[in-house]
Parts: sequence; C-alpha cells; structure tokens
Amino acid sequence: MGFFDKLKAGLEKTRKNFTEKIEQLITGYTKIDDEFLDELEAVLLSADVGIKTTATLMKDIRQAIKNREIETPEQLKPVLQERLCAVLSEGWTGMRLAPEPPTVILVVGVNGVGKTTTIGKLGNYYRQLGLKVLLAAGDTFRAAAIDQLEIWGQRIGAEVIKHSEGSDPAAVAFDAVQAAKARKAEIVIIDTAGRLHTKSNLMEELKKIRRVIAREIPDAPHETLLVLDATTGQNAISQAKLFSEATGVTGVVLTKLDGTAKGGVVVAIKTELGLPVKWVGVGEGVNDLRPFNAQDFAAALFTDK
Repeated sequence: MGFFDKLKAGLEKTRKNFTEKIEQLITGYTKIDDEFLDELEAVLLSADVGIKTTATLMKDIRQAIKNREIETPEQLKPVLQERLCAVLSEGWTGMRLAPEPPTVILVVGVNGVGKTTTIGKLGNYYRQLGLKVLLAAGDTFRAAAIDQLEIWGQRIGAEVIKHSEGSDPAAVAFDAVQAAKARKAEIVIIDTAGRLHTKSNLMEELKKIRRVIAREIPDAPHETLLVLDATTGQNAISQAKLFSEATGVTGVVLTKLDGTAKGGVVVAIKTELGLPVKWVGVGEGVNDLRPFNAQDFAAALFTDK
C-alpha cells in the first residue's frame, strides 16, 4: 500500500465524521439556504477544525456563493477541498536543514503521545535517505524512554547518546552535539521529557537544553518539533500553545491520525496557532511517518474511492 492509500485509510474515521456528513447534507438539500449553511457550520465544528477555521471557511463559502462559484449543494465539496488545501499550504515550509551538518532536531511533547517512537521513525526516514543519524536520549527521567530509544537506534542503525537515569538532560544534549560534530553525523534528533519527576519546571528544563545546544551550534536547534496525539482533538491545541510559548516550536508531528475521527485538528493547529504540521503518522510501521503534504491531505479527506 502506497503512503497516499495509507493516509486515505488513516483518515477514514475523520472522513466518516466530516465528508460523509457533508455528503448527507448535500443529498438532503436541493438548494443552499441559511439552514443548509448552519448545518454545514455544525459539521465543520464537529470535525475539530476549530472555531477560527470554521468562521474563515464559512466566510469563504458565503463569498463563493455570492460570486456564483457555488450555486448548488453539489458544488460545495470541490470548493471546500480547495479552500482547506489553501489554508494548510499557506506559508508552509519543509524541514529546515543546517547549511553545514549537523542539523539538530529537538523533539518535545507530553508523555504518551508517541514521542520516542516518532523519533525512531524520523531517524529511519533520514537513514533511508543515506544520512548518518545520531539519537540523543534526553528524557533521562524515565529509564523506559532511554531503553526504548536504544532499541530504535539498533533497529534503524543509528548511534544513541545516553546518560544514566536521572542525569541532566542538557548534558546529554551537549554530548550529542559534540559527538555529532566529531563523528560527522548529518542529523541529530534529541528526545526530551514530557514531564519531570522533580520539582523543577519542565519548560525551564527545555529552555536550558535549547541554550546548551545554541552555545555549541549558534543557529541550532534547526527545528523544534512538537509531537501531538491526533486522538486528543482540541486538547492538542492547548498543549501546542503551552509548548509554543516556552520552546519556540517550529512544526508539529501529528501521530495516531489513523485512530481518530478528529483529523480536522490538523487545520485547527495551522490556523489557530500558526504552526505547520510537518509530519503525520498513519500507522504502526517504521515507514508510516511521512512529511505532511497539504494537497494529499485534502485529497485523502475528500476521496472515498
């Protein structure tokens, strides 16, 4: 199965919750009136695209009706697909790589969102491009996270820099950056804690890691990726706000897209926080994490065949 087919399959629950409700709406109305538009607004909100996005889309649709781009309910779907694609594409950039290696990617997020697994799959993506990848076990507060990252390192053929449980995460980041420079690694991916078992503040700890990295490589980290669990819907938005304010998030990795009807949160993250979704996970396989593509996402959302 190609990745687009996996994306389509992964969005099946969201499509049922969103596109199929729009289909039902279209077949239930012969003309576009206020009642039809109210129903459409309710469908958009139920798919977790967010209040701000819904308001923008409804404004666009009303304008399209005024311009006679939409004259019948059947003409709504292609216009909606095009508008969603435009929203997601606006200002989108791919991963920022360092002008000279190593590129440092800091990965943040609460526990339980699939952060360590995401790092393994991300490392695998770059390994398949032929790049030398180094992983750093910066979540030193959980022995399981260190062990899990080591297993991923063995699986994908990437060296893992680690310290003992409970050691300073910033020291791990420092060693990882030094090792990457010495061993000519092109990509360094640093895991971080989702919460701390101490009285110290998680956000302060993450800021300290950033400072240590930046001292060694002035423009690093080149990307700070926030891992979010798509199944949490609007809760993902509040997590994103919190991490964004503290850690300068540059992009989002959305995991578990295949297990939720709330895939519309991709749109809400973009419009409400101005954060691009850079990667999506649509399955358990090592190759099931891929760069986000707005056109593919919109097409997969509206294609049921």
